[in-house]
Amino acid sequence: MSEDSATAFQGAVLDELGGDKVQEIAGLLGTDEAGAREVVGTTVSALSGEAATVETPPEAPLRGVATLGGFATGGLMAGVLAKAAKPVANAVAKKTGLPPATVARVVEMLIPAVLAVLTKRAAKK
Repeated sequence: MSEDSATAFQGAVLDELGGDKVQEIAGLLGTDEAGAREVVGTTVSALSGEAATVETPPEAPLRGVATLGGFATGGLMAGVLAKAAKPVANAVAKKTGLPPATVARVVEMLIPAVLAVLTKRAAKK
């Protein structure tokens, strides 16, 4: 993913979250909105990097961008992101110095927004 598309993806996830959820993340992290946005960006970048390394199983009914989410894949991407959640949380915690359990909670909050953005992007293709 190029830097521009990564930034656009992070922005789309932040838009999907909305201000209230970003404020909730800020409270969880004990920071302000800018700090929460930075952690969200780092986490989304790590999640998208993990997702890009996963191969589509041969039994997936669709391949390519359509496998990123939605009903057609039987939740394939949800499973990929759930599996990546702990390693991503640990990597982000190490990078930011935040407690792994707190970052894991943020990752859990981000997964639905990431899936929503991926599904919307896949539907446009």
